[in-house]
Amino acid sequence: MNPKMSELRKKAMGLPLQPGVYIMKNEKQEIIYIGKAKALKNRVSQYFGSQNNHPEKVRRMVDNVFDFNYIITDSEFEALILECSLIKQNKPRYNILLKDDKGYSYIKVTNEKWRRLSCVFQKEDDGSAYLGPYNSNFYVKNALDEAVKIFKLPTCSRKFPDDFGKKRPCLNFHIKQCSGVCTGKVSLEDYNESVDEALEFLKGGSNTSLKLLTEKMNNAAENLDFELAAKIRDRIKAVKNMNNRQKVVSMNVKEQDVIGFWSDGKKGCFEVFRFSDGRLVDREDFIIEDAGEEKNARTEFITSYYGMRDFVPKNVTLDGEAEDIEILEKWLSEKRGNRVYITVPQRGEQAKLADMCRQNAAERIAQTKGATGREYSVLEELRQILGIEKIPQYIESYDISNFGGSENVAGMVVFENGKPLKSAYRKFTIKTFEGQDDYASMSEVLERRFKEYLSDKSGKGFGRLPDLILLDGGKGQVSAVLPVLKKLGINVPVFGMVKDSKHRTRAITTNGEEISIGNNRRVFSFVSSVQDEVHRFAISFMHGKRQSRTFYSSLTEIEGIGETRAKALLKHFRTVSNISKADLEELENAPKMNKNTALSVYNYFHKKD
Repeated sequence: MNPKMSELRKKAMGLPLQPGVYIMKNEKQEIIYIGKAKALKNRVSQYFGSQNNHPEKVRRMVDNVFDFNYIITDSEFEALILECSLIKQNKPRYNILLKDDKGYSYIKVTNEKWRRLSCVFQKEDDGSAYLGPYNSNFYVKNALDEAVKIFKLPTCSRKFPDDFGKKRPCLNFHIKQCSGVCTGKVSLEDYNESVDEALEFLKGGSNTSLKLLTEKMNNAAENLDFELAAKIRDRIKAVKNMNNRQKVVSMNVKEQDVIGFWSDGKKGCFEVFRFSDGRLVDREDFIIEDAGEEKNARTEFITSYYGMRDFVPKNVTLDGEAEDIEILEKWLSEKRGNRVYITVPQRGEQAKLADMCRQNAAERIAQTKGATGREYSVLEELRQILGIEKIPQYIESYDISNFGGSENVAGMVVFENGKPLKSAYRKFTIKTFEGQDDYASMSEVLERRFKEYLSDKSGKGFGRLPDLILLDGGKGQVSAVLPVLKKLGINVPVFGMVKDSKHRTRAITTNGEEISIGNNRRVFSFVSSVQDEVHRFAISFMHGKRQSRTFYSSLTEIEGIGETRAKALLKHFRTVSNISKADLEELENAPKMNKNTALSVYNYFHKKD
């Protein structure tokens, strides 16, 4: 904890109740955080009160604060302008800082008879022609991909005319996405006409291209060149089909940015979809280390993102609430030169679009952890249903299994990022009592597991604390283990997985009430898979022990062979059949054996009827 906390709080309590900007500094007098406030005293004093309600990012920042300064402004809007300016100048480590590494892109047209089109990041002095520069590499790639497909241009690495007829045409030719130049049946004149039309499409956009193509089609029809007219008609149809596919949703808003945010409690990602004329023309994503509280993170992102952008759209759509939306709107409106609207849609197409943006942000975070967005998003849904604070990336699940009160065992399975982590599975043999008592068994297993954690804390295996514990059973199992965790000082959410009369997952339970998951198909499927896996693992362990004990009991019938020697023999020879086939010398040399016991075993399996 910061040793200067009381001193800093006393200074904060002396601040005026006026809008302004506060500047946090570390012991070296380096600026580590800059923020704005409607009332400086109220805002700054919050940092130096109780740390329990602060996100981890804020707690770390406060621990490093040695002193702070402040600047009073006439309004909160002026404070926002000043905050943006100071953040740009000082780049404090605890503010959200975005690196504007978007370079320019070009469309390259090679200088050869059979011209080729490609997307490049810089112009070269190679005699080629270049279209651009374009701000969005995403736009260039998509536009070029559209043009190539519509006008059936080759994307292969074959050289023309050198490679004419040398190999079979590729798949693109057979699915009618390439004219098959490699066959040698396409004339240079027709090919270059297609390239010129593709360039017109790229320069003028689809609407301009449609007008030019329609004029060419009509002229061809008037000249009775119906074959050419039909060919151009097919291209017009392809352009229109491509337009329809590019419209992600049927939107009335022609110009807007959509911003989605996803965090796993450690890393966060902002995804931005940029639309123009109802089409997706650009997308960007930004990984943020420890973004902190969502509402504040969105506000910081918007100021940082549009602070480095010249163009501000008329509409900005968010997937969740942000702080100070009215002030942000005013600031963006000044940058644009006319009114900008920030909205948080709750339903309809815009809400679906914001959700799609958020899911893409989740996918980006999932990629950094080797998972998929689908696996990650179901964990977020599970978090919301259970009402727990963080996404359960690391889940432990337990089940008890026995055979009529004997072979009392437990299995623990682990799911990390929504997938089984088999290297972390563990088996337990119940030691403290005989007979069947699932509650006492679960209590013993959890106590043994977390005593291992308290003595280890390596961050691996038992040294890692789970984000969630799922028990195969109802509120009785949950009630049995909660006192154990409380006694050990372990603060991990615990829930039971309840089955119906047909042993299928029905609900999740606490020690008080059941939580229905049947109406959420993805969560239901995930929890069912966890419950099925832990049950399979526990019961297979129990069956294995029972089978071994059966073998032990057959061996312990032999004079001089107790359970210890029986286990040693089975471990050495692996099966009873191998023991029965062993000669006397092999038995004598086995662990725990001597001449007399070896002879007893040999005679047992070789006695004459």
